[in-house]
Amino acid sequence: IGTCTNGRLEDLAAAAAVLKGRRVAPGTRLIVIPASSQVYLQALEAGYIQTFIEAGAVVDSPGCGPCMGNHLGIPAPGEVTISTANRNFRGRMGTKESEIYLASPAVVAASAVAGYITRPEALD
Repeated sequence: IGTCTNGRLEDLAAAAAVLKGRRVAPGTRLIVIPASSQVYLQALEAGYIQTFIEAGAVVDSPGCGPCMGNHLGIPAPGEVTISTANRNFRGRMGTKESEIYLASPAVVAASAVAGYITRPEALD
């Protein structure tokens, strides 16, 4: 969730609303990257960062992330990734042998909780 293009405060708020009181599914990685230092501080003040950490997410420093294939969270061959990044083509996130799907922050958060791609309403 996040990175330089889709890590706005409203994106983090939507994800935090889904994750509040929930945990990331075993065997699932959730990486959250605010778009900027300003957004990071605002998310910290709003309590979103604490929500992410309590849910089991990894919160990284602001900026570019795994969507360009040179950062933590790069999928291995055969892995499935759902991301809020703004680009999706074979090999973009590092390997051509993984499945990459793009979705909203709320759908990505719900999918991290479920351990498979789903919508937030399905968690209730």
